[in-house]
Amino acid sequence: MMTFRGLTLQRGDLRLLENTSVSLHSGWKVGLTGANGSGKSSLFKLLLGELTLDAGELQMSGYDRIAHMAQEVAGLIQPAIDYVLEGHQELTAVEQGLKEAEASGDNHRLAELHDQFDLLRGYSKRAEAEQLLAGLGFPQDTFNNPVNSFSGGWRIRLNLARTLFMPSDLLLLDEPTNHLDLDATLWLESWLRTYPGTLLLISHDRDFLDNVVDHLLHVEARQLNLYKGGYSAFERQRAERLAQQQSMFEKQQREMAHMEDFIRRFKAKATKAKQAQSRIKALERMEKIAPAHVDSPFHFLFPEASQSSDPLLVMRDATLGYQTKPILQQVGFTLHPGQRIGLLGPNGAGKSTLIKSLVGDLPPVTGQRTPGEHLYIGYFAQHQLEALDVNATPLLHLQRLSPDAREQELRNFLGGFGFQGDEVLSPVSRFSGGEKARLALAMIAWQKPNLLLLDEPTNHLDLEMRHALTLALQEFSGAVMVVSHDRHLLSNTVDEYWLVVDGGISNFEGDLEDYARWLKERQAAERRVDKNRVAPVVEQSVAAPVNKKMDRKEAARLREQLKPLKNQVNKLEQQMDQARASLTRIEEALAETSLYSDAGRKAELQSLLKDQGSLQQQVDTLEIQWLEASEELEARTAALGL
Repeated sequence: MMTFRGLTLQRGDLRLLENTSVSLHSGWKVGLTGANGSGKSSLFKLLLGELTLDAGELQMSGYDRIAHMAQEVAGLIQPAIDYVLEGHQELTAVEQGLKEAEASGDNHRLAELHDQFDLLRGYSKRAEAEQLLAGLGFPQDTFNNPVNSFSGGWRIRLNLARTLFMPSDLLLLDEPTNHLDLDATLWLESWLRTYPGTLLLISHDRDFLDNVVDHLLHVEARQLNLYKGGYSAFERQRAERLAQQQSMFEKQQREMAHMEDFIRRFKAKATKAKQAQSRIKALERMEKIAPAHVDSPFHFLFPEASQSSDPLLVMRDATLGYQTKPILQQVGFTLHPGQRIGLLGPNGAGKSTLIKSLVGDLPPVTGQRTPGEHLYIGYFAQHQLEALDVNATPLLHLQRLSPDAREQELRNFLGGFGFQGDEVLSPVSRFSGGEKARLALAMIAWQKPNLLLLDEPTNHLDLEMRHALTLALQEFSGAVMVVSHDRHLLSNTVDEYWLVVDGGISNFEGDLEDYARWLKERQAAERRVDKNRVAPVVEQSVAAPVNKKMDRKEAARLREQLKPLKNQVNKLEQQMDQARASLTRIEEALAETSLYSDAGRKAELQSLLKDQGSLQQQVDTLEIQWLEASEELEARTAALGL
C-alpha cells in the first residue's frame, strides 16, 4: 500500500503538488500522466528518497525492493549480459562469495552459499537475462559485446533489461518505450502484464498505457487525480467532465466537427476493407474523446505546399543500404500525393534505411531514385534534434529559414507548437528532448513539405502533443510515410501498411492487431527452427508396428482432453459478440448530437459514457482472454499431434 496524505512538493519557486491525497494498492499497475513539468519525475524521486516532502505524509509498506531504470549508462567494457545479470544484486553477492570461498578453501561457507544460490534459482538466471535481451531486440551474437560498443539508444535498452531483471516489489519506469521499436514495445507490454509487483509507469504512449495499466494517476492543477482503467477510460471520464463546462462547449463542437469531417472523407476513399474498418473504429473513438483535449496548448497544421508533383517520387529496381552490406533488394514503388503509409517490420529489417534512401541521404546501391520536379520533403529523425543550434532560439531558427518573414507571424506559428511569449527567445541549450522535438517539427511544417518522412516522431512528445500531431497529419494533403512504435498514431493517420522484412518490401493486408499476431507466429517459427537445429537425430529405420484401433482410441482420449479448452474459446467468442453488440448500441446513442447540447440530458450523457467505458474495457479484456485461450488450444493441439 502506498498512501499520500496532504502531499505538497516544491522545486525551487515552482510548486508542483499542493495538499493532494491518494492511495495506491499493492499489485496495481498505475500509469502516471500529466503535462511536461507537472511533477511526474519528481514524484519518482520522492519515492526513491531523492527528494523530501515540503508538507504532508508519504506511507509505503511492502516495498522493500524498488527497481528504477537509470536514464544513462556509463561506457563500460563489461559484456552486456553481465551488465544485466548484475542487476540482481543478491545473486551477484552470492556469486562473488562463492569465488572467495573457493579461493580460501572454506567448504562450510561454500555449502551455505550453494544453498543460497539454489534458492535464488541461480542456474537459470543467465537464460532469463538472455530472454530479456532477446525480447528487447538484441541479436544473440551481441550478448557478449562490451557495453561501450552500443549506441546511446541501445544502452538505454540495456538499462531497461537490467531493471526488469532486478527482483522488485515496486517497479518505476519513466518512458520505457522511448527507444524501442514496435516489436520490442509489444514484447515489453506482454512482460509487464505478468509482472507480479506494483508498477508505476510514466508514458506518453496511450496504447501502451491501455494495454498495461489498470489505473491512471493524472497530475493536473497541482493535484493527483486517480482514475480506474487505462488512458482511454481516463479520456472518456475527462471528456464527460469537460462536456459539462458550458464555456468549453463551442470549442468542443469544433473539435468534434473536425473529426466527423475527417471520418466522412476517409470512408469515401477507403479501399482495404480490414484496414478501413479498423481505421474508422479508431477515428470514431477519437471523435468521442475530442472534448478531453480542448484545453491542449498545441494546435498546428502542416501548411500546403505551393506546388506539387504527381508522382512525388519513384524508386525503380533499387538495392538499398551500403556497397558492402545491401539491406533491401529489388525495391520498386511510386509515391503519390495523399498516400499514407505505415512501415512495419522487425528491428534492423531496413525501415530506417528505406526512409534515408527516400530522403536522399543514402543513395541506392543500384537502381534509380527519381524525385518529382516539385518534391519538397519534410524529414524527421532523432538525430536531427542534435543538429539544432543550441545557442539559437526557436525564433532565430525560423528566421534563418525565412529572413523576410514578420516576427509576429513567426511567433504565432511557434505558439501552435507550445512556444508561448518569451519561450520563443529561450536558447535551445535549455530545452528538454520534447521541446527540441517540437521545434524540429515546427521547422518542418514551416517549410511546407508535400512528402513527410517521419522516423519515430513521437519520441519525447507528451500525450497532448502526440494528439495534436495526429490531428495535423490527418489534415495534411501530401504523402506521409511513418515509422513509429506509437500504435495510436499509426492507426489514426495511415491508410496502408508496408512490411519491411527479409530484405524486401511488400504490402501488409491487415491492421496492427494482425501484425502483432504475425510477429508472434514468426517468432514462434524461429524458435522451432532453432530447436530443430539442436534436436537429436531420431532413428527412423526401425519403427514399432502400429495398432490402428489403439491409435483411434488414443486420439479420441486426447481430443476429450481439449474439450474444456474448446468450450472456453467458444464461450469467450459468444461473450465478445454480446459485449460488442451492447457497445454498438451505446455508441449509436452517443452519436446523437442533442445529447451534448441539451443541459437536461447531462445525467443521461454521464450514464452512457460510464457504460461505454465499462463495456469497452470488458471487450478489451475478453479479446485478450480469447487470444490467450486460442493460442493455448493451438499449442496443445500441436503438442498432442492432432
